[in-house]
Amino acid sequence: MWNGTILHVTHLTLDKTMAKLLRIGIVGCGAIGSSLAETIAKDFSGQAALAAVYDIDNAKSGNLSRRFSKTKNIAASSIRELIRKCDLVIEASSSKCSWEISREAVRNGRDIMVMSVGGIAGYLHRLASLAEKSGAKVYIPTGAISGIDALKAARCGKIKKVTLSTYKNPRSFQGVRYAKENKIELNKIKKDTILFSGSAKEAIRLFPQNINVAAVLSIAGIGQDKTRVRIIASPSTNKNIHQVEIESSAGKIVTRTENVLHPDNPKTSYLAYLSAVATLRQIFTPVKVGT
Repeated sequence: MWNGTILHVTHLTLDKTMAKLLRIGIVGCGAIGSSLAETIAKDFSGQAALAAVYDIDNAKSGNLSRRFSKTKNIAASSIRELIRKCDLVIEASSSKCSWEISREAVRNGRDIMVMSVGGIAGYLHRLASLAEKSGAKVYIPTGAISGIDALKAARCGKIKKVTLSTYKNPRSFQGVRYAKENKIELNKIKKDTILFSGSAKEAIRLFPQNINVAAVLSIAGIGQDKTRVRIIASPSTNKNIHQVEIESSAGKIVTRTENVLHPDNPKTSYLAYLSAVATLRQIFTPVKVGT
């Protein structure tokens, strides 16, 4: 099991100087990737350098390159090119491609931070095996929930049950195929309505854009099949709310996180981004707090 961590880089003029810093590459130049680039350039300039960025939309990667590198183009033409130029890759793209990006990075001995955790949840053993062979490290930020430290500690004893209840405004599920296929009229929901109740494995498959927290919870705890998830459309809230209940030999643990939405991406909680920054701090800090 890995603790979450994020890395980013600052623009530096001299390649010689950059060689002394941790070279970071960001895959995905949307709201999260751009926010991380800005934070790292501002707060981690003494430890890291932004070596490359990539996005399937060339305009996005080009804009981010010009924003953080005034002397040369750091927009990579492919993910493989980005991996070659970096020590650590930050995946901030989507769950559809996070496994392939992670596999390619780890195969080449590069550390990776995975933001789209749902995409790697079913490949964890394979990713761990690749990392063991190459010596690469995989960082998974805690994300938009609380209680992961307690869950990891409880796992050292015996866990009986883990349940995640997620409450989001019906608008958050617009465009989700599950809602379309089940003919759920989201605009007509007037009270809390359970859209889904089942395993984390199914939740991750059916709600890939909304349920990264289920993937993190499964990895830290008792796995996708045993972790239970309820997804509730709640018209009374404008926050992403995640309530976790853990029953274990160490006692009962209940956490509730009411997330403010990221200002540039309403599908993402602001805490998820901050969790990545906190993980990055742990990479650079000699004193580690938490399990």
